[in-house]
Amino acid sequence: MGLEERRKRERENRKNAILKAARKLFFEKGFKPVTVESIARKAELSKGSIYLYYNSKEEIYTQILLNDIDKFHDRISDLLQNPSSASEALMRLANIYVDFFLNDRELFRILMTFMLHTSDMNLPEDLNDHIVRTTNKTIGIIEQVFKYGVERGEFPATLNLRQNRNAVWGMLNGIISLHLFTGIEDKRAEVIHSTIEAGLEIFIRGLEISETKEIGPRLSG
Repeated sequence: MGLEERRKRERENRKNAILKAARKLFFEKGFKPVTVESIARKAELSKGSIYLYYNSKEEIYTQILLNDIDKFHDRISDLLQNPSSASEALMRLANIYVDFFLNDRELFRILMTFMLHTSDMNLPEDLNDHIVRTTNKTIGIIEQVFKYGVERGEFPATLNLRQNRNAVWGMLNGIISLHLFTGIEDKRAEVIHSTIEAGLEIFIRGLEISETKEIGPRLSG
């Protein structure tokens, strides 16, 4: 290994150590109490070393979210490649989403902190916008699934894509929030998956009933 390659690896290792330490602190304490100094102590680095890689704790926080949201998008990149139905794609998306956060509970709490307390963080506008755009990619995928269902005739042609995607997005995060940190540890994954699957089945059934009601009068006419 050459000197430059070794230095590059050392820089990446330090950046990863900083993100790992910061993620632990954000998970334990929330956003506001954490400082660059506390991140440095957790990472066993000097405060000056942190500033060699990141300009602020806001930039560190943003990088944690962006890195992990990108990983999620990679996992669902083929979601709409020939699914048997939009309903199946929606259920698969939900299961991947749940498993992603079951395996990384720190990230879920960090994401919820951003969504619920954005105004308290005073993130620079460009960083805030970057996270919002990246998060909206996930919400947009839910909308694509509904659009696919409309195009197939599986869901009503009059379906409000934005309303329904937001409803499903809210349901996913609400159920995960309700059960991810409470109850019997060994049962959490089962409870979350079964609750979300039941909720989606009811949701989808309602759309199918709505489609039948729309078609019925047209057919009789």
